[in-house]
Amino acid sequence: MDENLTGKVPGLYGRLRDESSAEFVYACYLSSNFLDEHVRADRTDFDIPDRLPGGALTEDASLDDIRAAVLDEVEKVLDTSLLAARAEGKARVHDFVSTRAPRYRPVLARIESLGITVDPAMKDQDLELELHRALQKLDAAALAEGQIVFAELGAERPADYDERLARYLETIKEINQSDLAAYVARRRTILDLLAKLIQSDDDGKYSREDAIHSLLIPMRKDSNELGTDASNLWIIDERLAFHDYLASDKTLRSVPITDSDSTREPDVLATRVDTPVLAAEGKVLPLPSIVVVEIKRPMRNDASEGNNPIEQCLDYVKRIRGGGMRTATGRPIPQSHEVPAFCYIVADLTPTMVSRCELSNLRPTYDNQGYFGFIESHKAYVEVMNFDRLVNAATERNRAFFDKLGLSSS
Repeated sequence: MDENLTGKVPGLYGRLRDESSAEFVYACYLSSNFLDEHVRADRTDFDIPDRLPGGALTEDASLDDIRAAVLDEVEKVLDTSLLAARAEGKARVHDFVSTRAPRYRPVLARIESLGITVDPAMKDQDLELELHRALQKLDAAALAEGQIVFAELGAERPADYDERLARYLETIKEINQSDLAAYVARRRTILDLLAKLIQSDDDGKYSREDAIHSLLIPMRKDSNELGTDASNLWIIDERLAFHDYLASDKTLRSVPITDSDSTREPDVLATRVDTPVLAAEGKVLPLPSIVVVEIKRPMRNDASEGNNPIEQCLDYVKRIRGGGMRTATGRPIPQSHEVPAFCYIVADLTPTMVSRCELSNLRPTYDNQGYFGFIESHKAYVEVMNFDRLVNAATERNRAFFDKLGLSSS
């Protein structure tokens, strides 16, 4: 019988190194009178059960017993080389966590306590899966421990209850920190992808609007179809995460928050239910705010009177205000003649776009990478930002988190 020993002894992966750092491959040959006595007549297998159910009632051994004893001996024989291999595997895990997967840093000590050992030559994706499986074990163990700890709240508590509760809460804290680290790392990845999408390719061409649009939010979806992590509109405005209703590339006629019969499609339309800082006496119900986002192709230079993204956004606001506003669940919102409106246009500042901004009396930002202003006639705040400003601003808002995790924020 041939059996592969790789991975069955912690640290035994492929080639090992001896005391002089020379590489070698280990092969173990096992022979015994017991095996001779239990070989089949055709000499293709042994008459030995894989395992013996229950307690051992005879002196016979199962294949599991033999394997366990052999692996123990192999570990003793290769002790020095295995220690070096395990140290190399541990260094591989630490390097991967530090540079590629910071989400595991808060729980790395607990993962190592599970006895995890890895092949130093393991691919990144395989190592990620191995660490993820270990994290799932920690999560399941913490859930089971929590059920036991809280079940004892109303009963007579054991002497070590406070210690167990503290240990459980510490584990939960580290797992939650790991989840937060994964969320922050995902933001870093999204910004890296966006930075690549706004660059020209080898032929000098730029990505289409829909590629950038889909990264920010899936197209032709609304709040009822999107998961909590599907939208990346935090890149534009963190407050868009807290919306009452959100629609992407849907006609105004199909949007349930308005009675408009228009077939026009804003790139992104959202309503936010904000708690007012100042409100007149008796006005306890919050009023909605409207957010409209328009996304243009990088370096697009065709803004004109008939193709003006600023006017398009303001027209959407006007149409929505003219309809009967309702919440996403269909409940009427108290009437307001001046629903706060915010319009964001993501477009590079090409000559035609700059001209449209100036005609709308918008002011340039301090870094000359955008324009902003309040348009009194429409009672709407308008901000035009080029793609570099979009990426830079989102990176700056998240810089402290990126730096904390050791992720480059440049």
